[in-house]
Amino acid sequence: MSILGNKRAARYILRMLMRIHNACYRYIARFAVIAESGIHPKHRLMNYHAFFTDNVNARDVVLDIGCGNGFLTYDVSEKARSVTAIDQNETNVQAARRNFNRDNIRYICGDATKCDFGEIFDVVILSNVLEHIENRHDFLLKVKGLAAKYLIRVPMVNRDWLTYYKREMGIEYRLDLTHKIEYTLESLQEELAKAGMRIEKASIQFGEIWAVVKNRNE
Repeated sequence: MSILGNKRAARYILRMLMRIHNACYRYIARFAVIAESGIHPKHRLMNYHAFFTDNVNARDVVLDIGCGNGFLTYDVSEKARSVTAIDQNETNVQAARRNFNRDNIRYICGDATKCDFGEIFDVVILSNVLEHIENRHDFLLKVKGLAAKYLIRVPMVNRDWLTYYKREMGIEYRLDLTHKIEYTLESLQEELAKAGMRIEKASIQFGEIWAVVKNRNE
């Protein structure tokens, strides 16, 4: 019997190809960062920084949670009055202070789920952050009191058919193995609503949700 007519063999090969696809995705990202001198090409190709800078004004005091290497923080600081940026990875914070520093930026190495910031901000940035947090409800309740506006970017689980097919086949489907969740627009709305927050406007870009979020009573 030809392998093309053998359902069992086809499923075995399919599962193997799905695992290869996952590995290729991770290695492409890793080598792309090296090829781009340490900056992931998604910053340039997706131009997602514009979403954040377009929703910040010159008077805003901004909190950037999970700032990573500081690249987004730096771009936002060019427009905002000041930016406090926090990341729990010390290597990231050191790189940010070295490569993306300005007088109006303050970098903190710490866990944002536990940190007492001691001030109120105009805008809180959560760029690819929520999906990494286990207890998101308590975290959202914590940040809810920190600002009137939140700029949120999260990955979508319904970004393509293959993601659902992998999940159905019992193959790893997440973009990142550290993700606790990947969203639909509806699941993000529901999670925010439980914390007393609402999406004011949102767009779907590159398999991600980019949302401007307010407290429900704002």
